[in-house]
Amino acid sequence: MDRLALVVPCYNEEAVMKISSEALRGVLEDLIRKKKIAEDSFVLFVDDGSKDRTWELIEEEHRLHSNVKGLKLAGNVGHQFALTAGLITARDCSDVTVSIDADLQDDVAVIEEMIDKFHEGNDIVYGVRKDRSSDTFFKRFTAQSFYKLMAMMGVKTVYNHADFRLMSRRAVEQFSKYRETNLFLRGMMPLIGYQTDCVYYERKERVAGESKYPLKKMLALAFNGISSFSVKPISLITTLGIGIIVLSFLAAVYALWSYFTGRVTAGWTSLILSIWFLGGVQLVSIGLIGQYIGKIYIEVKQRPRYNIETFLDERESSENKEQ
Repeated sequence: MDRLALVVPCYNEEAVMKISSEALRGVLEDLIRKKKIAEDSFVLFVDDGSKDRTWELIEEEHRLHSNVKGLKLAGNVGHQFALTAGLITARDCSDVTVSIDADLQDDVAVIEEMIDKFHEGNDIVYGVRKDRSSDTFFKRFTAQSFYKLMAMMGVKTVYNHADFRLMSRRAVEQFSKYRETNLFLRGMMPLIGYQTDCVYYERKERVAGESKYPLKKMLALAFNGISSFSVKPISLITTLGIGIIVLSFLAAVYALWSYFTGRVTAGWTSLILSIWFLGGVQLVSIGLIGQYIGKIYIEVKQRPRYNIETFLDERESSENKEQ
């Protein structure tokens, strides 16, 4: 029987911790009862340097329930790193992992379908939203634009999939070999190359608390995804430069024509606008190239992506109960 680990990254989630723990433990109990997973399957909560009582509640759940583990990171490193820490930690004590956010917006009911598809031979099973009808127009428009832009840039992603997915142990093993610091998990998973499938679900509202992904973080994630997997923005700069050269040549031809036909007029405004335009293009181009160089600078340092402060496993739980 395969041992399942539910990996749950958490940041300031005290409002949902109890609810999330109860719901996920219920999923485990149901799957164990149906003999689809091993009895020692567990939930692993990963505290990403929370500033509220999230870790205290994880410790409490760990003391009360032997199938709840906790992983405390030494500081806030971000959702992608926290999830990576959970997956790598769970790899050594499980046969299959399912990553899911603590807010329970992803439908826990489809985890059973994921397990079924895993037993059919799939190493990665993506949780995919059926639609975005519950989103605001702005969020729906930006999300759809993001996926289309990623496709244009040549980055492989699964449409309407975030980080709700199942991974076999060997898939996590392969994922652990990707050592880059600039993580974009949605783009990395298709690179693993094993057999995959999808399950579809309706996304729910948060049961409590506030979203940890405001517009600013979403835009940062989108840019990180594009710049980590594609050099097409650099190619676009070259194309833009060629286009400006062509326009400049046409402007020169027009200027000569105007000179020889006696239609020369004062062009201070057009001249200044041209200078501003070209100056803006140059600054944007330099900034974009600088972003790529900055990523290289960060990668070559090879600093740890995260530091683990505490890991609560079942042995500690048993000792606490005996005491």
